[in-house]
Amino acid sequence: MAASRHKSKILLLCFLALLATGSLAAQTPRKTTDAKAASRLSVADVIKLSKAGLSDDLIAQEIRKNGQAFDLSPDQLIQLKSASVSDRVIQTMLDPSKADPPPPSPPPSATIPARATSDPLLPTDIGVYTKRKGEWTEVLPEVVNWKTGGVMKSIASAGIVKGDVNGHLLGPHSRNSVTTPLEFLIVVPEGTAITEYQLLRLRRNGDNREFRTVTGGVFHVSGGATRDLIPFEGKRIVGRQYSVVLPANLGAGEYGFLPPGAISSANAASSQGKLYSFQLLE
Repeated sequence: MAASRHKSKILLLCFLALLATGSLAAQTPRKTTDAKAASRLSVADVIKLSKAGLSDDLIAQEIRKNGQAFDLSPDQLIQLKSASVSDRVIQTMLDPSKADPPPPSPPPSATIPARATSDPLLPTDIGVYTKRKGEWTEVLPEVVNWKTGGVMKSIASAGIVKGDVNGHLLGPHSRNSVTTPLEFLIVVPEGTAITEYQLLRLRRNGDNREFRTVTGGVFHVSGGATRDLIPFEGKRIVGRQYSVVLPANLGAGEYGFLPPGAISSANAASSQGKLYSFQLLE
C-alpha cells in the first residue's frame, strides 16, 4: 500500500515537471516576439524622427535594424507625405532590404566647343613676323614710293577701271634677312583677310629696288602688272593670326609682303605706302 502511494507521488511530480517545462517553452517565443515588436519603429516614430531633423541616412538605418517591411496603407502613405517624410525613407520602410538608389547624376551641361586659343608666344600686334631660332622676329616695314604706271584704262566688256603702279624702295637690300625654311606669321587688322596681302618679288634698279603691282585687285596683264606677283597661301592659326610657309625653291633675292591699303591714292601722280620687305639669302 505504501509502495503504491510512493509511486503515485513520483508520477505526479514528473507530470508537474513536464507541464512546467512546456509552459516555459511556450512562453519564451512570445516574450521574444514581444521584445521585437516593442523595438520596431512605428509610422508615428518615423514621422517624429523626420520632424526632429534627423537625416534620411540615420532614419533609414534605424528602419533597417528591424529588417521588417512596413505594411503601409494608403492613409499612412498620405500621413507620411503630409509630414514631409522623404520618398527615400518611405521606400526604405516598404523594403528595408533594398539598397539606396545612387544619387541622381547632375544634368549634363551644354557642350560648348572649346574655343581655339592663341599660343601665348605668338605675336598679337598687326604686322609680319619671321621665325628665327625658334622665336618670332618682327619684319620691319619699309617706305614705298608709288608712281602710277600709265594712264588708267578700262575694259569695255566689263566696264572695270584698272591701273598698275610701280613701287620704289631706297637701297639695294632689305635690312631684314631670312634663310630657309621660310616660315612667316602675319597678324592682319580686324576685318581684313589674308588674301588681301600680296607677296612681291623686288627687282634691282641701280641702287634701289622696284616692283610693279595693280590696284583694285584687277590685273593689268598686258602691262606686265603680274610679273612680280607670287602666289602664296595663308592658314589661319586663330583669330587674326595666319601662318605662311613659302617654298624652299623661291630663290635668293629681295621680296616683300604688301598689306592692303598700302597705296593711299592710285590716281595721284605719286604717293607713299609701306612694304614688309625681306632678303632671302642663299
